Amino acid sequence: MSFLRPKFRHPHLPTNELGYTTTEYEGSLSTLCAGCGHDSISAAIVQACFEMNIEPHKVAKLSGIGCSSKTPAYFLGNSHGFNTVHGRMPSVATGANLANRDLIYLGVSGDGDTASIGMGQFVHAVRRNLNMVYIVMNNGCYGLTKGQDSATADRGSKSKAGSVNPFESIDLCGLALELGASFVGQSFSGDKEQLIPLIKAAMSHKGFAFVNVISPCVTFNNNVGSTKSYDYVRQHMEATATVDFVPMMTEITASYEQGSDATISMHDGTLLHLHKLADGWDPSDKLSAIHALQHARNEAKVLTGLIYYSADGHELHDVLNSSERPLNSLRQEELCPGVAKLEEINKGLR
Repeated sequence: MSFLRPKFRHPHLPTNELGYTTTEYEGSLSTLCAGCGHDSISAAIVQACFEMNIEPHKVAKLSGIGCSSKTPAYFLGNSHGFNTVHGRMPSVATGANLANRDLIYLGVSGDGDTASIGMGQFVHAVRRNLNMVYIVMNNGCYGLTKGQDSATADRGSKSKAGSVNPFESIDLCGLALELGASFVGQSFSGDKEQLIPLIKAAMSHKGFAFVNVISPCVTFNNNVGSTKSYDYVRQHMEATATVDFVPMMTEITASYEQGSDATISMHDGTLLHLHKLADGWDPSDKLSAIHALQHARNEAKVLTGLIYYSADGHELHDVLNSSERPLNSLRQEELCPGVAKLEEINKGLR
């Protein structure tokens, strides 16, 4: 069986402003189970980068270990990539980001890679407001080790083997909010109309952009009684709003009733439209976002969409006052200015 993509493509495929087709944003063929939600997320990333006219070589994709962390092989094959050890993706992303701030950093993780072995690294990446997009492909189980419950499995959820999870789940969106993430979104792998603009908005955000995607495991966690199955999520989704991403220089022609929509201006000038906002929810108010998450949890629903956004936070480079030029572009004399400069610095500290 071959896992190589056929090289033939229709000669009239649509192109973006760079002259690229989606072919330039694809990777190798997926070896995940047929119907896996992770593949839908990979397709959403491909489409988002294509529509945003992102040059693939300006993206650095990083991952840890797990079914989710295999997916960077399946998208952006012409980008930089680093597959780290289990749970250690955030520290590698931090080091790479500090060395070269000119790249777009896209971290892909899973519920085990983030909420279990990688929890310590995840929380510090959030609180430092590292400038990256962090996507969790959340299926509530450990697919590579035959479907045990993960830390995000809901209490009372039933596994394929029939056991009921007795433990409280870790709410990654709530945790990201508590730790100061400036962009928090949640979606469903089966809802590309919401997921694609949400990823585009996250990639336009300056700071830590967290997107938790419920992504059913068709092999081990798609059974009756699972709260991460396709049927359950479709029946229990509660969207905060319909999401539209508007690129720069695109005329906005749609109009909506007063009070039923909100427009968020991103750092790069792009716009995110939220239509028909849920009652009592304000995406710029952290307390309102926390309340909306908790209310959905109490109702056994999955809240999806943009949950919280803030343009006020300072990303890590701003906090550290680091060089505006990537470190790999600095010359020897700039990195090591000599003894006289060192004496001058020491004198200023006395």
